[in-house]
Amino acid sequence: MAAPVRGMAGSISIGNTTSFQKKTRSKLVSIPGTRPSVQNGQLLVSSGYNSLEEDRYDSYSRMLLKYFLAEGVVCGHELFLASARDHPDQIMQELPSPIVDDVAGMKISEGQSQPSDPENPDTMKIAWRYQNQPKVQIALASSVRFGHYYDVSKTMEPELRQAAKCHSFYQLQETPCQATLQSKVRNVLRLGLHSLGSVLWGDDVCCKDNPAHCHALTTFLYILRGLLRTSLSVAMVTVPSHLIQNRAVMGRIIRLSDTAIALESFKGSEKETNPLYKDYHGLLHVRQLPRLNCLSCEVPDTKDLAFKLKRKQFTIERSRSAQWSASFC
Repeated sequence: MAAPVRGMAGSISIGNTTSFQKKTRSKLVSIPGTRPSVQNGQLLVSSGYNSLEEDRYDSYSRMLLKYFLAEGVVCGHELFLASARDHPDQIMQELPSPIVDDVAGMKISEGQSQPSDPENPDTMKIAWRYQNQPKVQIALASSVRFGHYYDVSKTMEPELRQAAKCHSFYQLQETPCQATLQSKVRNVLRLGLHSLGSVLWGDDVCCKDNPAHCHALTTFLYILRGLLRTSLSVAMVTVPSHLIQNRAVMGRIIRLSDTAIALESFKGSEKETNPLYKDYHGLLHVRQLPRLNCLSCEVPDTKDLAFKLKRKQFTIERSRSAQWSASFC
């Protein structure tokens, strides 16, 4: 999306009088769960087109995919989920539950009055304003925010999940479901492609050093990228990079992605017992950064990131090794 054009003052002569009219600034598309970038005017969502290299056991990459889909449900976006291993309905049933406590706190801080009930003090503990409302209305009230928090120890309520407009595709189904993705209302479409390139999709990039159909996967990603450029759509694609034998194919996948990150799990490795990484479950490697509507990308302060799965949250933070190296500089 192009950056907005600055307004300019123009003069119009009517008879002997001259009136000045200020040209209005072109308006950006206003969609819940989105915001324009302050750098280039690009319309942003909480997670863009990511090529996510799966960890060896596909536990943490699957978690990030569920975060991506859950954010779309809360924001009221349309969803499309494709998988060849697990049924899309099963993945949707595992979406984390949104935390609505901060939503109530945000409403209270805006200056709304609080009812007092001295006989029942428990009503003041958590989300008093929403305790008599259905959870679907709570999610709609929080959809105006950019980014939400989720509790991974709980699954999303069925009422909230069923209110979302979701399309799915299952590779192992003999008659895959077909649904139109056209809508009169302008909205964001979130696509989630799980474990693309695995053997279950019919590709041989994970089986051979020189696959016969090595260009099939990259051609698909190239066409998908072009479609996303001309529509209000974003996609998260997880790829089993540890199974792909040809490094050249993996390099093309990264270059065809706007953002590419890799998850390195500590399970079964020497780093699992390393005291330097005792507080983490793995490392997050940034392979590619987006360059949309600009000549260069914004470089973060550090790329030494680590992740850990807590009881209720999946967190990404600066690794301890990066902090130590900075202290020695």
